[in-house]
Amino acid sequence: MKTLAKLIVFILSITLANAQETKGQTITVTIDNVRNNNGKVSFALHTADTFMKGAGLQNAESNIENGKATVTFSNVASGMYAIMVLHDENENGRMDFQDNGMPKEDYGTSNNPMSYGPPQFAESKFEISNKDLEIKIRF
Repeated sequence: MKTLAKLIVFILSITLANAQETKGQTITVTIDNVRNNNGKVSFALHTADTFMKGAGLQNAESNIENGKATVTFSNVASGMYAIMVLHDENENGRMDFQDNGMPKEDYGTSNNPMSYGPPQFAESKFEISNKDLEIKIRF
């Protein structure tokens, strides 16, 4: 009887530990058309409140191998999000612009909208609920 009680307690502790580790879903983001392997690719997970206003809720960087970069955002709660991505070729931590205001470095957002001007949350948003997501963004 003691052995059975210990076994039940052990199984419950493992179940509770696993439940506490996973608070949300994962989002794996891949870019497979990076122009060159120079620098890094920066990824940021945003809500409507943070989009185009600074750092994301989660931020990550990836090295580039053979024109491809991938990151995974973990423990993402259900909700509406957008992802912004920048190929920071010179690794200065920001987007560089030409004199006329056009970006020098490639960038993209989730849903791959083809728009002129700054990215918009409405065009880039997606919803995550109870399934992990895999997203491909193109520059």
